[in-house]
Amino acid sequence: MARTAATAYSADLASIHDAGFGYVAANAAVDLLKHLRRVRKRQPSGLVIDLGCGSGILSQAVSAAGYDVLGFDYSESMLALARKRAPRAEFRRESFIAAQLPSCVAIAAVGEVFNYLFDRRNRASRLPLVLRSMYQALTPGGLLLFDVATPGRVPGSAPLRGFSEGPGWTCLYAAEEDRRRMTLTRTITSFWKVGELYRRSREVHRLRLYPRNTMHQELRRVGFQVRPRTGYGRFRFPPGWVGFAAIKPRR
Repeated sequence: MARTAATAYSADLASIHDAGFGYVAANAAVDLLKHLRRVRKRQPSGLVIDLGCGSGILSQAVSAAGYDVLGFDYSESMLALARKRAPRAEFRRESFIAAQLPSCVAIAAVGEVFNYLFDRRNRASRLPLVLRSMYQALTPGGLLLFDVATPGRVPGSAPLRGFSEGPGWTCLYAAEEDRRRMTLTRTITSFWKVGELYRRSREVHRLRLYPRNTMHQELRRVGFQVRPRTGYGRFRFPPGWVGFAAIKPRR
């Protein structure tokens, strides 16, 4: 029987995302650790915040490198995976909109975290406030590493359809972009093997799209030194997806 998830990333889709799409976080972790090693040469120490931590792939890599990790996510199913993967890290079920950020040496928000509209408080007007709170939490020289979906994430005017599959699971998706409202809607139908049968579930994810120039300007207005990125590690962003390395200057 089909069921529609009441919350973001229910158990089946969380497991599918972990198994089939974790390469984005894995590559981002490589870049984040390169930065930390460069600026903190003496000894790995300090807190790294993983916003939208998902199943904890980046958190695990950073924790294993000797850093303290605090992860936030809106999905309890994702957090259950993260706690198993990175037992030394601390995880909280909170939206990045409301999370109270302690002093830290780096913040990661990997996988279009700022775009998702699971939290109704995530309005475009909140973005400057969120970026300012991150700037204030970072120590001088600290890094904010993140990516966002931009207009053109769905190429052309027709909906984008596709599928992914792995051992014991299949995921079908349709993505449609509303250029006037600057939103993207993904309808995801997943099939997870249970015994000899497959359990079917369906989720609808809505995202707000941010123009690249708008995000760049907001980061600079807050005080960050900004370096746009074309990918993480060996992973290259497709059209409509852009990353940023924003550094808090040393005074």
